[in-house]
Amino acid sequence: MYQFLWLIPLGFLVGTFGTLIGAGGGFILVPVLLLLYPDKSPETITAISLAVVFFNSLSGSVAYAKMKKIDYKSGIIFALATLPGSILGSLTISLIPRNVFNIIFGVLLVLGSVYLFIRPQNKSSRPRSSKRDIIRTVTDIDGIVYTFSYNPLLGIIISVLVGYISSLLGIGGGIIHVPVMIQLLNFPVHLATATSHFVLAAMSFSGSIVHLLTGVLSSGISQTIGLAIGVLFGAQLGALLSSKLKGGWIVRSLAAALGLAGLRILFMAFS
Repeated sequence: MYQFLWLIPLGFLVGTFGTLIGAGGGFILVPVLLLLYPDKSPETITAISLAVVFFNSLSGSVAYAKMKKIDYKSGIIFALATLPGSILGSLTISLIPRNVFNIIFGVLLVLGSVYLFIRPQNKSSRPRSSKRDIIRTVTDIDGIVYTFSYNPLLGIIISVLVGYISSLLGIGGGIIHVPVMIQLLNFPVHLATATSHFVLAAMSFSGSIVHLLTGVLSSGISQTIGLAIGVLFGAQLGALLSSKLKGGWIVRSLAAALGLAGLRILFMAFS
């Protein structure tokens, strides 16, 4: 009972920061759970984390929806695109040397972190850059109008890759999706974090259902419930803080998280 109650504040912190940067919080939760529960298999830990990410992203999406910061059209397209990538990642996980992939990917995440610190926002975005781009306009609850454009084909390709990498490594796709949406797809920072959370809710739900049906999650139900209670409230605070902070600070927070995730993956590769 004591451990169950201790998990609630942990979930609250994960939910707050994960929602603030639109990353879900799985990259924080997995290493913490591995330390807290060394007797549980990595598969169970990943299943617990993914289920908690679902509750986090669901609560965060509700909060962002009230603020009218989600681009639903883009979010639905990206969410559907992550599904084949997730399936492909699960099918090829045994075919790729894990250490080699972890080293390459860990280095890329660290380099991405440095890049975001140096250039937190894409200053070159404009309403339309080519005939193939689509223009999106979103007006939030405060009446702020966001107008931006992106190449839908590029967005789909990126989402497939995000789904693939997330499935292969067992980390939340938001930590990759958000910076790419900002830098390559010209999304305003606040819309990128909100829309990413919406996409993450769909992706983590499908994965959690699979883990539930296969029984992988069965030994982690109590931990999932405790953490889920915390993230449900933490996500609301994270969304509120996101609306108060400037985009540059959110991106720098994301950059720090990206760097930590990259270092963790590199540590796993060399340990």
